[in-house]
Amino acid sequence: METQLHGRTAIVPGSSAGLGLAVARALASEGANVVMAARRGELVRAEAERLGSAIGIEADLGDPETPLELLRQAEEHFGPVDIVVLNSGGPPPGSALEVTEERLSAAVHQLLMQHQRLVAAVLPGMRERGWGRVTAIGSSGVQQPIEPLALSNIGRAGLAAYLKSLAAEVARDGVTVNMVLPGRIDTDRVAALDRAAGERAGVSAEEARKRSEATIPAGRYGTPEEFAAVVAFLASPAASYVTGEQIRCDGGLVRGY
Repeated sequence: METQLHGRTAIVPGSSAGLGLAVARALASEGANVVMAARRGELVRAEAERLGSAIGIEADLGDPETPLELLRQAEEHFGPVDIVVLNSGGPPPGSALEVTEERLSAAVHQLLMQHQRLVAAVLPGMRERGWGRVTAIGSSGVQQPIEPLALSNIGRAGLAAYLKSLAAEVARDGVTVNMVLPGRIDTDRVAALDRAAGERAGVSAEEARKRSEATIPAGRYGTPEEFAAVVAFLASPAASYVTGEQIRCDGGLVRGY
């Protein structure tokens, strides 16, 4: 399908690896200009060089000044920002009983506040031009809490509520707001979770993965490329009537509607 993304400009944080990198690659392959950002500056710059029309910026999105800096550099290199992909790593695993005020505050800052700042930076321009795409990389834990990822479940659910509220307020401005919920996608983050699950169960990481795959109707983990294709579609004009949605890319893992 022709996505008509050629010449559009996207900001993709957390894009030195994993799902963020896969999304940056997908958007670049469709002709978009991509502003990649990550704490690992040398790595994200190297990845950007491979994509052609892309720049890599060393940045900590937790810094309140970072969103405006990303917007400034995007406009300086490519022009107005049309697409923003909200992405960050997840907080440490732990049960709800292990949640403390300090850990909860850090998770909300990481998964909600830093993303709200980035949206606030790019949204005025999108609304003024009458076109924009805000897409968050969430988690299936938003709809079906994942054990033992209580902090992630809480923080991402907060982001989901913010985005659902925002979607209704900017739809008439030509701006869509959506969230894509990955299930078990084959990334370093999921590999680390499998190792932790194996340690808790007294089995190898490989066995933990097999047990996890057995719970997925598709019988396997998804690829980052499969996930990124969904994000690229939502960024395209073809998805202009899709907003306020949580779209799962999980091989059927979550059984509810």
